[in-house]
Amino acid sequence: MIRYIIRRLLASVLVVWVISLVTFVIFQITPKILHQSLAYYYVGKIPPNPEGLAAVNHRFGFDLPWYRQYFNYVGGIFSGRTIDDGSGTVLHCNAPCLGYSFRQNLPVTRLLSDAIPVSASLAIGAGILWLVGGVTVGAISALKRGSLVDRVSMGIALGAVSLPIFFTGPILLLIFSYKLAWLKDMHYVNFTDNPLEWAKNLILPWVALAFLFAALYARLTRANMLETMSEDYIRTARAKGLSRRAVVIKHGLRAALTPIVTIFGIDIGTLIGTTVITETVFNLHGLGKLSVDAIRSQDLPIVLGVTIVASIAVVLSNLVVDVVYAVVDPRVSYS
Repeated sequence: MIRYIIRRLLASVLVVWVISLVTFVIFQITPKILHQSLAYYYVGKIPPNPEGLAAVNHRFGFDLPWYRQYFNYVGGIFSGRTIDDGSGTVLHCNAPCLGYSFRQNLPVTRLLSDAIPVSASLAIGAGILWLVGGVTVGAISALKRGSLVDRVSMGIALGAVSLPIFFTGPILLLIFSYKLAWLKDMHYVNFTDNPLEWAKNLILPWVALAFLFAALYARLTRANMLETMSEDYIRTARAKGLSRRAVVIKHGLRAALTPIVTIFGIDIGTLIGTTVITETVFNLHGLGKLSVDAIRSQDLPIVLGVTIVASIAVVLSNLVVDVVYAVVDPRVSYS
């Protein structure tokens, strides 16, 4: 197991490195295709004079070959970077340094450190809700196949899958925030500052996000449970005299959870950087909103930083999923 985890960690580092390299090269090549320099993105819409443009290029190293720029970028992640902004002020970005924002003139790391807790709290909290709710409803529907409970739950799941977050989110806000006034003045609070306020202000985004995913997980769990409960080893377990609870939970549900664990890890890793709709509806300043704002303003260092963070989240979530396999499914072993 330890050797397997080490191999996966090394492979994960390689994947993140390739993603960072490809993304960095794309950002270097795209302006050249448009016959522009990265300095244009830094100075904004004001047309600079050639001397000022050349000074910006030299100050930030945009006049270097792309591989030299990438080497400096990677070096900044491990040792930090120092940049002269041209006004006599020296900007120092401590490690891990992911560059400076073109528009906000702040280290990308500082912007990411403010946004990551919001997106992580949103994804993890909603993930727990949809995992518990979806698996529970799916398992009950499979055990009561063809009953009224099965038809009603799967009908609700089908309806939930059809409702996007930009519909359910405003509905929840209208009912619980404006009409009933149960949840007013919602804003993100750090978990360490006030755990109760943190959960209270995120409950509506969690429900809106979990409502969609719980429906998908319920349908998938039901299908897996129906297939698993018809296997020969389930009939053997029943013939041995095991209780219904032991057969369903220990043998049936445990084996049916393997694909659930797979998609759950991928969904959580992906959501950390892609919850832009939920963040926009509930006015949460996470990675999704940060990346969209950066794309609109052509703030390339932020886009690159969000891409690297999101790729790390997906890679790590897949690594955790592979390790959890051995716990969920006893048939899986690592040599």
